[in-house]
Amino acid sequence: MIRSFFAGALVLLCVTVFEAAVLSSISFLPAVPDLSLICVLFFAVHNGRMLGEGAGFLSGLFLDVLSACPLGLNCLLRTVLGYSAGIFNRTLNVEGFLVPVLLGGCATLLKALLVLLISFLFPLTVVPYSLFSFEFLFELAANSVLSPFVFKFLGLFKNAVILKPEHVF
Repeated sequence: MIRSFFAGALVLLCVTVFEAAVLSSISFLPAVPDLSLICVLFFAVHNGRMLGEGAGFLSGLFLDVLSACPLGLNCLLRTVLGYSAGIFNRTLNVEGFLVPVLLGGCATLLKALLVLLISFLFPLTVVPYSLFSFEFLFELAANSVLSPFVFKFLGLFKNAVILKPEHVF
């Protein structure tokens, strides 16, 4: 379990740095695809709720440190998303194309709704998504389309990042 957690943490750190340093610098993208969220979904669906929420928290912590958002916002969002995806541990067949697309789209939509809810509680510090804006729709489409490819790529490292069935919580 420890090896899977640290391997997942290394993957999340690399993906988050890639998002913050490379993808956010591409000027023609209206929004940055959330690759770290897709990685959290992969870890949660394969390893369960406990590792899903741990991966979500760590991913959020990396994003909070590298971005200008309020400290803890991404930690909270991704912990909830990781736990929610972990509920479907080993019940969904994510080897195909359609299920990862639906997971990526639903997680992006849930993230936007959670940000909207939190923005009602903290209106001066949290800016909500505009659910019908081009930027959000681009992020939703990008996360949905990229999810199967990220799942396939991370599937190449199954021995390092996926727990054995008897260790899943």
